[in-house]
Amino acid sequence: MRNKESLIRLHRFQVDERRRQVADLESMLDEFHRREGDLNKQVQAEQDKAGISDVGHFAYPMFAKSMLVRRENLLQSIDEISKQLDDAKEQLADSYRDLKKYELMEENRKRRVKKEAVRLDQKEMDEISLNIHRQGNIEASNQ
Repeated sequence: MRNKESLIRLHRFQVDERRRQVADLESMLDEFHRREGDLNKQVQAEQDKAGISDVGHFAYPMFAKSMLVRRENLLQSIDEISKQLDDAKEQLADSYRDLKKYELMEENRKRRVKKEAVRLDQKEMDEISLNIHRQGNIEASNQ
């Protein structure tokens, strides 16, 4: 019994840890998307200032080019984090399934123990009732 409770506690810890990991990755992904939007705005502002939106143009602003490179790197990072997030969500689901499995096993064990205790109590009450009935029959036959 103690061993199963420890196992359940361990799996709860794992589920909590996986939830934290998923939350961290989601916040990181949100931050990267925000940064991407900021970079897009900066590139657009620089293009508007220069009046040139063709990246291949010889007079295209270097600052805008560097922002585009940063944006591409950020997009690659977003893809990698998205994959990590999918994996983390899958691991969370697996951990949660394991936790539920052990919790159900413990619930079933407790239910069996309670059912057995009720059965033993009923058996004891039946025995007491039979003894009272027998004593009543003995007293009735003695009179």
